[in-house]
Amino acid sequence: MSYRTIHIKPRSSSHPRASVLVIYTGGTFGMVYDQHAGQLVPFDFERAIERLPELHRLDFDITLLTLPNIIDSSNMKPEVWVELAQIIQSNYATFDSFVILHGTDTMSYTASALSFMLVGLNKPVILTGAQLPIGVARSDARENFLTALEIAAAVDTAAVNVATVDTGGNESGNIIKAPPMVPEVCVYFNSLLLRGNRSTKRESVQFNAFVSENYPHLATAGVSIDYNRPFIQAHQPDQSLTIRTVLDPNVAILKLFPGITSSVVDAICNAPTLHGIVLETFGAGNAPTDPWLLETLKGAIDRGVLIFNVSQCEGGRVTQGQYQTSVPLVEIGVVSGADITTEAAITKLMVLLGSEKGRELVVTTRLRTLLAQSISGEMSE
Repeated sequence: MSYRTIHIKPRSSSHPRASVLVIYTGGTFGMVYDQHAGQLVPFDFERAIERLPELHRLDFDITLLTLPNIIDSSNMKPEVWVELAQIIQSNYATFDSFVILHGTDTMSYTASALSFMLVGLNKPVILTGAQLPIGVARSDARENFLTALEIAAAVDTAAVNVATVDTGGNESGNIIKAPPMVPEVCVYFNSLLLRGNRSTKRESVQFNAFVSENYPHLATAGVSIDYNRPFIQAHQPDQSLTIRTVLDPNVAILKLFPGITSSVVDAICNAPTLHGIVLETFGAGNAPTDPWLLETLKGAIDRGVLIFNVSQCEGGRVTQGQYQTSVPLVEIGVVSGADITTEAAITKLMVLLGSEKGRELVVTTRLRTLLAQSISGEMSE
């Protein structure tokens, strides 16, 4: 597929230190006020320099790529995740890093999905956006975008010795390229860099839209950008990128609440094409012990449906068996999601189910094992 692209070279450097591919998907970020129309309209990225003259002050190359169909993030679908993964794969050898401009509503879902789809990723993929359009005076779009670019281009100079010494004791002059600072999928928003599959959107009216309750921030951007190195995924140069492009959308989220009826649970658990459920339980993974509920869940599991237990609490973790009300879930075969977010849980189900065909016992057993363990830093084991 041919994409519309714009290339921006920095004026300040004849030797850019990095190259970043920016992928524009849509969202609040890309809106400007059109005086003729009297309303906010989608941002034409050919006017990027006009709206963001600061881009010229950066000392790295930037290429802007726009998806053919710009969407509100509420319309995000697995097909677009596949397209994003394919764009990154096809440009992986050309660019040092990637920034995805994305609407905030489903940004954590996309970040989580890509973290599972981009296997062997060793370069930054930073998602960012805005609560206010770039065409609004008080917009947060400019800071979010510029800092996301800086983080994407950042390298860990402390990780290498840039000069090697030959056998005669002299510097050979060979330059060893420093690895990227954050070689993983992240969300950057309002001064915080978060692991993508640990992020959740919390706010719709404040600028601090995203949180990561169960994992530390990877970086904080103030006067300088301070990286939380122990919690950033290690660079593994021997790995090569492969992508998972088959996702199974036959999944559901079942949120328990006091008074939930058997007809509602039946409608979800007995859906004919259902392959996986994220079960949002109370507290540390607890659920009502009504016999009808447990029988319905067990019936689904016996048919090969994977049920993944995730807490409704933003912080904390599922510890099945800690309380009497969660013991039956262990007994019927519900898989504990530990401290995973709902966004990461549902996308992990989609990706893992898409990687396996059939509902045979051996397949289900293998998927249950993968669900229960961290495959991309999405949960603490």
